[in-house]
Amino acid sequence: MKKQFNYIALGIACMGMPHLVSAQTKQNTLDQKALSSISEKSYKSTILKLSSDEFMGRKPFTKGDTLATNYIATQFKALGLEPGNGNSYFQEVPMVEITSTPNVSLSLKSPQDELTLNNLTDYVLTSRRLQDHVELKNTELVFVGFGIVAPEYQWNDYQDLDVKGKTVVVMVNDPGHYDKSLFKGDTMTYYGRWTYKYEEAARQGAAGVMIIHQTKAASYGWNVIRTGWGNAPQMDLDNVSDPHKYAQVEGWLSTESTSKLFKLAGYDDSLIEKAKKKGFKAVPLGITTNFEVSNKIKRSKSNNVIARLEGKSRQDENIIYTAHWDHLGIGEAVNGDSIYNGAIDNAAGVAALFEIAKAFKAAKKAPERSIVFLAVTSEEDGLLGSDYYVRNPIYPLNKTVANINMDAFSAAGATKDVSIVGKGQSDMDDYAERSALKFDRYTKSEGNPGSGGFYRSDHFNFAKVGVPAFYAGSGNDYLEKDRSITEKRKKALEGRYHAVNDEVIPEWNFEGMLADIRLFFDIGYTLSQEATFPKWKEKSEFKEIGEKR
Repeated sequence: MKKQFNYIALGIACMGMPHLVSAQTKQNTLDQKALSSISEKSYKSTILKLSSDEFMGRKPFTKGDTLATNYIATQFKALGLEPGNGNSYFQEVPMVEITSTPNVSLSLKSPQDELTLNNLTDYVLTSRRLQDHVELKNTELVFVGFGIVAPEYQWNDYQDLDVKGKTVVVMVNDPGHYDKSLFKGDTMTYYGRWTYKYEEAARQGAAGVMIIHQTKAASYGWNVIRTGWGNAPQMDLDNVSDPHKYAQVEGWLSTESTSKLFKLAGYDDSLIEKAKKKGFKAVPLGITTNFEVSNKIKRSKSNNVIARLEGKSRQDENIIYTAHWDHLGIGEAVNGDSIYNGAIDNAAGVAALFEIAKAFKAAKKAPERSIVFLAVTSEEDGLLGSDYYVRNPIYPLNKTVANINMDAFSAAGATKDVSIVGKGQSDMDDYAERSALKFDRYTKSEGNPGSGGFYRSDHFNFAKVGVPAFYAGSGNDYLEKDRSITEKRKKALEGRYHAVNDEVIPEWNFEGMLADIRLFFDIGYTLSQEATFPKWKEKSEFKEIGEKR
């Protein structure tokens, strides 16, 4: 009944009727001293500093890496936080950087004709094999639909198929994106993520794998593919002992080049439509090509930066706040600017760690549990820093109460709603709902669950090992009454994801960012005073592993 009561309360609040939680009760349950320590001035100052050209885009393995991690450690120390790794604020993360140089063009051959595709414009190609040179000669292309093997959904695109030595061409996302009766409908499963596509192709023994890009299904444009895969070194953890963990080559095909490929094979785009339905059988395309990739391999170390505020009575129980400090570094120049500053993604998240630390330090009643502040490396290259942490935890996972992750705050203005990514996964949603009510806000599911947001930031690695993980942000129920002002801000913020212009601009509004930071503090603060551990919901795919940790 309690959960039902909360939803009723939210519904009444949305209709402008009196709240069922009194204003006095809200004031009594909020630590105003702690909340008042969260400052727009210091928050903005930190973002401006971390996203300045001085830090050169904060790319791991560069000078920007050293500058950023030293700066974060210095700030943690200045805030009076203890080193989080023994006597150190650093956790070394051994990594390998692979800079792939592929064919300038691809020649696709059918028995009747030939097609040439150009690198970056039509495709991108990399190899994560730790080899100086990777070459596939006369590899056959096979279209395998989504490239998914999901027994629980009675779906197997590789059924009765031998792809050893061949290159599979697969679609991005999962069947639920197109048919709500399949998988989880609009909510993307991990089967829809590009990481899964590569992993499954390798498990099947494919020599190569090419993902078909489609903007809506991927939730980002070709420019993100070109920037992230086509011109940038790829990172991986340097603890890969299995040489066959990855296919020999991995890449993406643009929508337009895929249409040309199908036409060369004697098909049209209706082949894509057929693959969206249950029972689709893979189609050998009768086309061969040669892939060639030269790799420059560099081994080095980056760092997670970690600090801790020790709890009063249950010091061994930890609540971990995370934000990734890295971005894309120096890359392809746009209008003369080649530094990818990463202000929203994710200087804003790191700055939030500092503000929340200030709030915990200022709280009238100190936390009973310990609070850990973890700024992780190499999120942009596949969540590597958080992956390394959960494989090598400094604090036992069975004593880790929860993870609250902060990535890419919205600068469009304050909202009444809180958008929870992956809503329905764990009890963390209930904590968020209770905290939201204290601030006259309400929670809802993310606006675009088909983007697979739950699998795209560092909380996912905590979820994979059973730690209840929470990721949320502002919604779209804006408090600003003049919609033209909000629309102007949103327009100014468009097209900045993974672009050189992800910088602080005059149109930024900090009210929503600060409101979210206060909410995230209150969620963690509430947990810090309790003795119970949040659990995974009954239908969560992480419930079983959560019960085992």
